[in-house]
Amino acid sequence: MKAQATRQRGFTLIELIVVIVILGILSAIALPKFADFGGNARIASLKAVQGSLTTVSTLAKGKYLVASAPPATVVLEGVTVTYSTAFASGYPKADANLPLAAGVVVGATGDYTLVAPSAVATANSPSTSATEIALIPASVAGTIKGLNCYVRYTEPTSATSAPTIAVTSGSC
Repeated sequence: MKAQATRQRGFTLIELIVVIVILGILSAIALPKFADFGGNARIASLKAVQGSLTTVSTLAKGKYLVASAPPATVVLEGVTVTYSTAFASGYPKADANLPLAAGVVVGATGDYTLVAPSAVATANSPSTSATEIALIPASVAGTIKGLNCYVRYTEPTSATSAPTIAVTSGSC
């Protein structure tokens, strides 16, 4: 009898590895599109801003307490911060300079959009009172998510209270 060589059909090891690598690359690109990792990143960023605002307000309070006479302003990180005069608490006033002193870049080219004091609520941003500011991540500013994704700084309500710095992350 003649021995016939039978040829096996299938993938070689190299072909199998190439296919697995290609599938891995495709899944690494497609997964972030389907899973919302951006929301978790925005919440973490908001909490970092909350910590920065807390640190700056505490630093300002410390400088207020050690001053021989109550100052009207203090320079922190090269930015002039105005003290709140409502209760002489020594904490900063809610204004546009406060986030800058905290290292938060606001504006058209910044990471955050500032909602100034006494702002009226819109479909995309919260309202603020005369003693509040809000910071919305630039990635959601101007969208419906901006209404419930921000950090709010509220000046103290008495001479013995601290400012309220709260994160709202309902739709980040």
